[in-house]
Amino acid sequence: MLAEAAYDPAGGRPSVASMLAAPSTARYVAAWGRRGDAAVIAEGANPLGAAWYRLFTADEPGFGFIDAETPEVSIAVVPERRGEGIGSALLEALVERGRGEGHRALSLSVSPDNPAVSLYRRFGFVRVASRDDHWTMRLDLRSQSGPARGE
Repeated sequence: MLAEAAYDPAGGRPSVASMLAAPSTARYVAAWGRRGDAAVIAEGANPLGAAWYRLFTADEPGFGFIDAETPEVSIAVVPERRGEGIGSALLEALVERGRGEGHRALSLSVSPDNPAVSLYRRFGFVRVASRDDHWTMRLDLRSQSGPARGE
């Protein structure tokens, strides 16, 4: 799912081996299970998608880093199942988990051309920064009760 989460239509889908070999992307899954790691998975006969978050530090930030107390979200759905609501269900479960664990906010990094931007906005994520042709978006978990329905 790491390779799916990093997929960029303009640049193609990276290999899992290349993702794990690059410290900038491997940091999203390396040594999984440390404080602040959380994930939800959608499964059928095969994995359909996953959403996870992880805390980073200012010394080793993720792409959507805001601060050391704000977990950064990654999300992926296999291409043949996109548009079926799987991403929404994953994100909703992860947001609720974040609230339940007492996090004040979540962040993520996304290309403004990514169709998922509308999903993130529907959940209440707002753009707080731009860097290297990507947006950093933040969701305040204290003020939202779930995605806006009917948008």
